[in-house]
Amino acid sequence: MKGRWLFQCAADWWGKVLAPCQFLVTVPVKGLVGYREAREQRWRYYTLRGTRLPCPLQDPEGLRQWLEAEQFMKSQWQWHEADVNIEGDIVPAKVLQVFRKLVENAIGTCHLSGKVSMLTQLSAVWVAMETSTCQVELELVPTVEIPTVWPEKARWPPCLKRWPSRQRVECIKSFGFALLACSNYHWQQSFLQAEQVLLDQLDEDGGCRRKCFQALRQMKEDVWCPGKRPVITSHHLQTVLFWTCEKYPHPKEWQVFSKAFLRLVRKLHKCVSQHFLKHYFVRKSNLLQHASSGELDTVAQKLALFLKNPQIGLP
Repeated sequence: MKGRWLFQCAADWWGKVLAPCQFLVTVPVKGLVGYREAREQRWRYYTLRGTRLPCPLQDPEGLRQWLEAEQFMKSQWQWHEADVNIEGDIVPAKVLQVFRKLVENAIGTCHLSGKVSMLTQLSAVWVAMETSTCQVELELVPTVEIPTVWPEKARWPPCLKRWPSRQRVECIKSFGFALLACSNYHWQQSFLQAEQVLLDQLDEDGGCRRKCFQALRQMKEDVWCPGKRPVITSHHLQTVLFWTCEKYPHPKEWQVFSKAFLRLVRKLHKCVSQHFLKHYFVRKSNLLQHASSGELDTVAQKLALFLKNPQIGLP
């Protein structure tokens, strides 16, 4: 199978910041058109090595789901081949195997070995890239883009919410969602474009939401949770911001920076202390479910100390 035909060119890639020198970059795949939700449930007994299990694989939870080739009205024949497909399922771990080989070959073919290297100790596809100022780490994630379709798991928004507006909700849903290959058997739902629309239009009423978010991220990176692989990422902070905007939808609640910023910090402290942060769109998913309890407790202690005397270090 010529795996290079499965992935789109770099001009179509999306990215988001995880930490100051750490980024997630989505790499769209090709040849899958006309997505529809799976209507029939079935047990899976296969393994990645081709053996059979005595008990079925665990069903996906939260943001995760199976992905069958037959869920697309049109799918290129490569997606039915054994190097990415098992019993009709497009298997993310196998897609990652193909993609990793392509990245390794590209680094050598393009003579980038001196500037770009694979981080082989990780199961996902990570590369380290030397820039003029520092080394940057990129997680490259094969992604199935599903435009115009909103997933059934994302029952958003709930009724009688003032933020965002109904018009904004319809616009956001029109971008659809995506599925990321970042586990062995299950694809993970992602809403990068929808989240970006929310971020881009935060302060149309002249509020200070964006300024609060930037200050929160700076404090997280400098004081509360520094490091290359922090337990709290920018996406966690973004989710805290969305929940707070929904709870406080009125413009007057975002006019005074100090009050609005501390409101965000208190929400972050509550989530970190409880080890529980609901995904903004898929509300049954806890974004902190697999985070280190010890690391979360350390961040919670730092946040509590800050809240006792919030003048210290306020931007």
